[in-house]
Amino acid sequence: MHDRGQEIRRITVVGAIVNIILTIFKIIAGVLGRSAAMVADGIHSLSDLLSDIVVLVFTHISSKGKDKNHSFGHGKFETMATLIVSVILVAVGAKLMADGVASIIGVMNGNSIPLPGSIALWAAIGSIIIKEILYHATIRTARRTNSPVVLANAWHHRSDALSSIGALTGIAGAMILGEKWTILDPIASCCISIAIIVVAVKMSLPSLAELLETSLPEEIEKDIISIANSVQGVENIHELKTRRNGISYIIDAHIVVDPHISVTEAHNIATDVENALKEKYGNETQINIHIEPDQDSL
Repeated sequence: MHDRGQEIRRITVVGAIVNIILTIFKIIAGVLGRSAAMVADGIHSLSDLLSDIVVLVFTHISSKGKDKNHSFGHGKFETMATLIVSVILVAVGAKLMADGVASIIGVMNGNSIPLPGSIALWAAIGSIIIKEILYHATIRTARRTNSPVVLANAWHHRSDALSSIGALTGIAGAMILGEKWTILDPIASCCISIAIIVVAVKMSLPSLAELLETSLPEEIEKDIISIANSVQGVENIHELKTRRNGISYIIDAHIVVDPHISVTEAHNIATDVENALKEKYGNETQINIHIEPDQDSL
């Protein structure tokens, strides 16, 4: 768990440093290059920095073990962070959409979008390359650590790359085709904003389900029952209750055993069930087994 936390913090700190540099660079390039799209893209990088801070704070808390006020540990803090980052992504997508629509309406009403300079073009290209590299590095960490919040943050990096593509489209289109084609920028931003919102909503649903104590998927519960029934001495399993707690599972169940065995033997069977489930789902799995005698054998 310690190594996992270190790995998450390392990639998040790298992302935060990159976002600080990109925010400053893109805003300066946008001002000097007369590109409102690049200034907006710089502000988008600033929102990435906000999500980095959320990840750092909440994953630090989630890495703590059980305490007096959190008997199941702090795993749901990471889940909450995933939901927060997803909401930030939705807000970013909505802002891009609103700005894009406003620009399109403005152009249709006769307003003009300034012709940008080459510095804005190079800033957009640099941003796309850097944020794609950061996305792939972060997504690899998310998969290694099985962290939904790092996965959400990776997509936040990609949303920044996508918004830079929108800026690049408008800047390059205007430079090549002339001022009449600067409308390409807000059109591209609107399309990209829809993709960002869809991804954010998809990522938020599992986190919301966990916070609402939704049971684990049916196939996982079937596996739990199968594993428990395979343990010698278990005659049946029922009253199964499951839920997620961050990256780990919480499992409550009743197992039926021979009523004529000793308390010690029944306890050992329950321990064997716990060990079998932890072998399958990890040592962080929290299991509560209630023992019941087989009423048909009394």
